[in-house]
Amino acid sequence: MRVWCRPQWYLVALSMLSLALLLAPVAGVASGAPLLTQLSSDPYTNTDAQHQTEDEPAAFAFGSTIVTAFNVGRFTTAGTTNTGWAVSTDSGATWTHGFLSGITKYTGGIYDRVSNPSVAYDPLHGVWLIAVKATSSSGGPRAVLLSRSLDGGHTWSAPLNVAVAPKGEYYDKPWVSCDTTASSPYYGRCYATFDAYYDSERIKMSTSTDGGLTWSAPKNTADNATGLGGQPQVQPNGTVIVPFRRVSQELASFVSTDGGSTWGASVRISKFQYHTAAGQFRAQPPLPSAGIDGAGKVYVAWQDCRLRTNCSANDILLSTSSDGLHWSFPTRVPIDDVTSTADHFIPGLGVDRATSGATAHLGLSYYYYPVASCSLNTCQLDVGYIASTDGGQTWSVATQLAGPMHLTWLAYTPTGRMVGDYMSTVFAGGVAYPMFAVGRIPIGSTYQEAIYTVQTGLRLGRVSWG
Repeated sequence: MRVWCRPQWYLVALSMLSLALLLAPVAGVASGAPLLTQLSSDPYTNTDAQHQTEDEPAAFAFGSTIVTAFNVGRFTTAGTTNTGWAVSTDSGATWTHGFLSGITKYTGGIYDRVSNPSVAYDPLHGVWLIAVKATSSSGGPRAVLLSRSLDGGHTWSAPLNVAVAPKGEYYDKPWVSCDTTASSPYYGRCYATFDAYYDSERIKMSTSTDGGLTWSAPKNTADNATGLGGQPQVQPNGTVIVPFRRVSQELASFVSTDGGSTWGASVRISKFQYHTAAGQFRAQPPLPSAGIDGAGKVYVAWQDCRLRTNCSANDILLSTSSDGLHWSFPTRVPIDDVTSTADHFIPGLGVDRATSGATAHLGLSYYYYPVASCSLNTCQLDVGYIASTDGGQTWSVATQLAGPMHLTWLAYTPTGRMVGDYMSTVFAGGVAYPMFAVGRIPIGSTYQEAIYTVQTGLRLGRVSWG
């Protein structure tokens, strides 16, 4: 636990320690679930945002290091006060956390708000990367920014520009990935994707060959694809496959085989149908959650209601591809029966890159309602987890990680109470670590929503922990 220099932050740290010691099967922590580790806590006090709130964790793992980044201090309308981070260099045994600097006006920067963090690692240059979307009010600066760490994720640079949006435009849903395979012809090259919101959400791609210091001018796909939520996946041979959600109701992907010099036309992964989550909860139309195994097979998960009578609730579906151009017919992850009352959404798919093919290890975290038909005051929000040791052919028994949470314990937005548009699962040392937001009972008018993971990781093929 980091000790803050400012006295009020020191009190926050003590409060966090007390919460960790008092985790029990009440108020957002499931009975019989694994012990959780709270990774961070919102330290800000600006009165124009909601505190204590953290949401939308992204994560990446390489070797024994795990880095996660997340939103901190959510505004009611959109965006957050800052970006937080947490790092473990011993495969999840211990954690250090902190907050980026120099982005928003609350942290010495020029932007009004920040959101949508993603994390990557470039082993050639030994640098960890956190990419974010930074926005300002009309007429102010808007950009995709990148912070770099050269010491294993413990300190972070001032933000650098990946792409500055033209006046009147802003870039949304950035995601960054790097080529981590030493034998690849493009080893160490990093790829950023985002969409130009006012240009019909046109997908843009930029590349870096110097550890994120400089980036190429944004490029379109060959068919000028429109959509959002792209997550670049880099195969061992250097081919980049980017699953994303088209503006139309389908998931799609596109490919580069030349290190991002050109990007091919997009192809369909699958049409989708989705059930709108009850209770004024924000669960967007499906965004893909993607991962890649050691042989380069890409896995994409999303929420879909096509198998439920009258599309009454969502399941999690899975499709795979070895080339990004041809995708398997979607299969249902058997969390429960299609006749159950449960609704599942916001999947966070992780794939262990030390495994592949018929023995690929998958970990899938997700949010769910045990009863889909509910209201703001009656919905019970839980976090679940399910795993596969055979590339998704069969799955373990689904287990509850956290909950139940009341929706009023979560930050408010006009599009619904919010835990984030995505969550993450990563593997370190063969053990899975989901990253997720948990809301606990507010203290007065102050929320108690923070980022958690499991204390000892989740081993596959069994229900026991650690």
